[in-house]
Order: sequence, then C-alpha cells, then structure tokens
Amino acid sequence: MADMTILFQEDSFEDLAIKNGVNLWNEADLMKALGYQTEESFKKVIQKAQHACLSLGIAIEDNFVRQTDASYRLTRFACYLIAINGDPKKPEVATAQVYFAKLADTFQSAVEHAQAVDRVLIREEVNEAERSLTIAAKQHGIEHLGFLYGFRGMYNMDIDSLIKKRGLSQEESLVDRMGNTEIAAHLFRITQTEAMIKRDSLKGESLLQRVAEKVGKKIRQTMIEISGQKPENLPIAPPIKDVKKKLKSTSKQFQKLDHHKPEITETEDSQSLDDSAQK
Repeated sequence: MADMTILFQEDSFEDLAIKNGVNLWNEADLMKALGYQTEESFKKVIQKAQHACLSLGIAIEDNFVRQTDASYRLTRFACYLIAINGDPKKPEVATAQVYFAKLADTFQSAVEHAQAVDRVLIREEVNEAERSLTIAAKQHGIEHLGFLYGFRGMYNMDIDSLIKKRGLSQEESLVDRMGNTEIAAHLFRITQTEAMIKRDSLKGESLLQRVAEKVGKKIRQTMIEISGQKPENLPIAPPIKDVKKKLKSTSKQFQKLDHHKPEITETEDSQSLDDSAQK
C-alpha cells in the first residue's frame, strides 16, 4: 500500500480506488490517508460530511455505500466532503483539501471550498435553531416571537434599514447573504436567546423581546471587540443557492470522472465476437 503520509501528493489516492462500474474508496483507507488514528474521531467527520450531503439535496446512500461490516465505500464526492470537513491542522487533511480543490477544476482555493461547505452547514443549523426557538417560545406562552428584536440588538437598526444598507431587495433573505463569520454569530444569538428563555422560564411577549434584543446587543459588542468591525458593515456573501449550485456541480464533475463501463475480459470479448459471427 502507498505511503499514507504522501498519498495525495503523489496522486496514489487514485490507485486505492475499487473499480466496478464506478470508482469507490474504502473508509479505512481514507481514514489512514487523512491521518486519523481512531475510528471514533473519523466517524464524526463522516457524519458531518453526510450532513453536508443532505443539506445539498444529494442522496447520502449514493455516496456513502454501506457494507455488510457497517463500514462505507465512498464516492470521490464523499471523500471530498470528508476531507473538506476534516481537521485542517492535520497535514494530511490540508494536502487532501488542496488535492480535491484542484481536481474540482474551479478558481476556488481549498480554503474557499471548506468555507462554502461550512456556510451551507451553518445555514441549515440556523433553520433548525429558529424552529427550536419558536417552539421554546410557544411553550412559554409566546405565540408571536419577535425575531426582529434580536436583529435590532445585533445590528443597531431594523431589518428594512439593514436590507437597504446592504443593497439587497426585499425579496432576498438576509441570512442567505451572510458570510461565515456573520451567520455563525447569528446562529449563536438565536441559540443563546433560547437558552435564556429556558433557563429563566421567561413569560410574556414584551419580556422576551427585551431579552432577545439584549442578547443581540451582547453579540454585537463581542464582534466589535474581537474584529473591530460592526456587524452591519460586514460584506455580503454570494447567495447561498449559488454556493450550493457550485458544490452540486463538483459532485457531477466527480461522477463523470469515476463512472466507467466494466472492463471486458478476453473471454467475454471472444464470446462477443463468436455471437456476432453466428448472426
């Protein structure tokens, strides 16, 4: 077997492919190639990659093929997602990320690929967090949750003013145009608002609105202290739908690389010629 520490540098990764109509890679081989020592730590990366696959609307079972021993055989796109979601402090992971980014044949760097996947995942977490916050609020007797107040606290302006400042249309979703740093802060604001509702058993719409705004202000203050930049001045990012489109394009590109016709053996080829002759 190839030296796993230089696997992606020498393109020996291709030699590990199991060829049977489509190229697949064993989970164990990829784990070693990416420098992971335990199955437990590697499974966490696989789960995150599967979540990314699901967020893109791509069938998990088509890319993570379950074997009888409960391990996976992985498509190239699955390997890509795992590498992108791996620990970049591992030199093997960093090398693999560059390898797959170049293979994707885009102008994006490995860092940009990783940021794109992270952004898609965080966007899905925001959806889940907003649903959870709504449920928590209703359980505490609040039917109309004031998301607007949390926004106002974080940005020191109302949503309409923020949309105008950023040059967006009223039809566009603010969250879908947030970059990684901003959307992560937005997610933290939502989860912390819910935590305060539950911790302090808050009751009443006006009280929750004040708390939501207070949490938003604290997030704002922290962001300014760390980066020196006000949240409303952060640059907008490309629409999330365009990011997903690029990632889906990578999946299709990798499929073209790895789907091939089964090789015809010499015996099969001879039989085919005989059949043709008889006809």
